[in-house]
Amino acid sequence: MAILPDPCLFSWREIESTSELSRLRLVLWVIPDEKLVRHLEERRGKGRDDYPIRATWNALLGGVVFQHESAASLLRELKRSGELRDLCGFDPFEGAAAVPSEDAFGRFVKLVIDNVEFLKGMFHTLVEQLSQALPDLGERLADDSKAVRSHGNPVRDPEKAANPDGRRDTDADWGTKKYKGVRKDGTSWEKVVRWFGYKLHLLVDAKYELPIAFSLTKASASDTKHLLPLVEETDQRHPEIVERANTLAADRGYDSAENNRVLYDQYGIKPVIDSRVGLWKDGEQTRPLDSESTDYFVYDEKGNVYCICPQTGKQSPLAFAGFEKARCGLKYRCPAVAYGFECKGRHECESLASVGPFGRTLRVPLDIDRRIFTPIARHTYKWQREYNFRSAVERVNSRIDLLLGFERHFIRGLAKMEMRMTLGLVIMLSMALGRIRLKQMDQLRSFVAPVRLAA
Repeated sequence: MAILPDPCLFSWREIESTSELSRLRLVLWVIPDEKLVRHLEERRGKGRDDYPIRATWNALLGGVVFQHESAASLLRELKRSGELRDLCGFDPFEGAAAVPSEDAFGRFVKLVIDNVEFLKGMFHTLVEQLSQALPDLGERLADDSKAVRSHGNPVRDPEKAANPDGRRDTDADWGTKKYKGVRKDGTSWEKVVRWFGYKLHLLVDAKYELPIAFSLTKASASDTKHLLPLVEETDQRHPEIVERANTLAADRGYDSAENNRVLYDQYGIKPVIDSRVGLWKDGEQTRPLDSESTDYFVYDEKGNVYCICPQTGKQSPLAFAGFEKARCGLKYRCPAVAYGFECKGRHECESLASVGPFGRTLRVPLDIDRRIFTPIARHTYKWQREYNFRSAVERVNSRIDLLLGFERHFIRGLAKMEMRMTLGLVIMLSMALGRIRLKQMDQLRSFVAPVRLAA
């Protein structure tokens, strides 16, 4: 028989409780789940209580926190770990027998699916509490969609679609997303990704990388049409966040005149949305700012504004002079005066309008083309700097895959997927709020780091 050494001054049980189980303890301390738990307990009433509601609910949370791929994996862990059973609230005298069977746990999960509105209420409660704890939450927003694959198979037979058997996903469909870029040698590349499942539309805070609003749709849903509904929902539930929001960054999938117009005119949020180049037809490179005028100013799809010398025909970019909020337009000045070079047609150009000490001034109203002209001019360094914050939502999407278990899962059906996604985001916000309350801001976005709990 192997001889064990003398016990140390501390036990391994204490180490485990402060490293791994502390993360679940943090979630249980913060998550606003009392309404859901009481509703489920009232629903059960005086029925059999072999597996208590609160303990089973805590076990469900533990499955997400400890990244179990399936219910069977979670239940095996519960049977092995007495500390985990004790933390969840199962009867310690029953031991492993207190752990629900797979059938009982599956029925409980269905109850949670039927009451997903309680989970959504938890999500918005946590967003409100985070908004109070972080006064600058929402100043910079970012939006993007994420492919969420279904574990089920596509339905090709209409008869089977009418009679779901649990193996096939009758709610999901096919989605496609294209990625384009330019290599270092100047050649272009394109990548097409197709998946069967769903699409997560996510609005996040770009500084703290925390979700603010979300929606789950079929994979074929358009990105463009789901930006404004998320902002509208945030304005209704958390008006203080929209009020303090300054910019919203998104990729070209959300490029539309309507999105830009509503974001700024209705909510006061400056859109920083990449534009899709190549929508103009017939090889059109530039367009006149005023089609009825004989003036010499044109613009391109990237938002650059040029003047054309009436003598030489040379095209030069105007000098940008900022955004005028009162006029809702961009201000430009004569490049010859601003940069100090000679223009042969300057006098002819200045004869068409009044000229100040800085030469001729041009104002470009945003309404000329709301898809191209935005309060932050696209050709400026500031626009690129703000657009770089869009990568925050990509990092959140990565955590959803790797830490919340959506890279490998066994979920089929829109209802179960919505419940599981909402639960994961609720746990993500709960851990962030818990870190704030424990003054561990350096671990605000961490999902796996041990929690330094106070006594």
